[in-house]
Amino acid sequence: MNRRSFVQSAAGLAAAAALTRPALAATAGRLNQSVCYWTYQKWFTLDALCVEAARIGLKGIDLVTPAQYATVQKYGLTPAITASTTPNDIGVGLNRLENHDRVLASIQKDIVAAAAAKVPNVITFSGNRKGQADTEGLDNCVTGLNKIKAFAEEHGVTVCLELLNSKVDHKDYQADHSAWGFELVKRVASPRVKLLFDIYHMQIMEGDVIRTIQANIGAIGHFHTGGVPGRHEIGGTQELNWTAIAKAIADSGYTGFVSHEFIPVGTPPIKGLEDAYTICTV
Repeated sequence: MNRRSFVQSAAGLAAAAALTRPALAATAGRLNQSVCYWTYQKWFTLDALCVEAARIGLKGIDLVTPAQYATVQKYGLTPAITASTTPNDIGVGLNRLENHDRVLASIQKDIVAAAAAKVPNVITFSGNRKGQADTEGLDNCVTGLNKIKAFAEEHGVTVCLELLNSKVDHKDYQADHSAWGFELVKRVASPRVKLLFDIYHMQIMEGDVIRTIQANIGAIGHFHTGGVPGRHEIGGTQELNWTAIAKAIADSGYTGFVSHEFIPVGTPPIKGLEDAYTICTV
């Protein structure tokens, strides 16, 4: 069997298996939960993951391209946030003025595609420091986002700048503390420019997750989860109380997506996603 046939066969088996597994509890709780495609693509095609997500009770799939929107939507799911495309990527961001034309053109293209498909969010990044002062990077990111905010408002799409840790996973990334990000959102002052608050990354950098979320929920447009340490399944083996975090988010009145972005190590891999859904159903 050639590789393509093997992948197609595996995808078919995964989809068939999903149909034999029971749906989870009927109650969906107060949060719109989704899953990042890249974390499961080792085991599932996008179609197969969508089947599983719908069965579990998730509402969306994260970090997909415009070419993948239709696949997600045919299962009744929402493409919750777009995947980044070069040059709008982690290392090359809005913190340098010379990047603005290229990065903003990419974001604008993503906004147009997202608006047409009724996708709520597109992603962007600060970029790496490379010796730059955080104050200068902040000023430049504000300048860049001010150039795109009216376009985002006109199209009803939210641009979410992601907070990432620079301690373990993304060395030298500039938007590595929530205070920097909240100041950015405050200065841009647009309902269509917010943060992607990745709980995994901010736990590594600063902790104090629940209080930070509660105090700044208006500046957050999207959430990612992930177990600390290791970015694996969330739950009792990790250092965070995910049910308490989920309840704090729901109690804040947040209506966006909370997306699971962990790399499963358990067997079968989908069990971790089922457990994450149950943990965050509050």
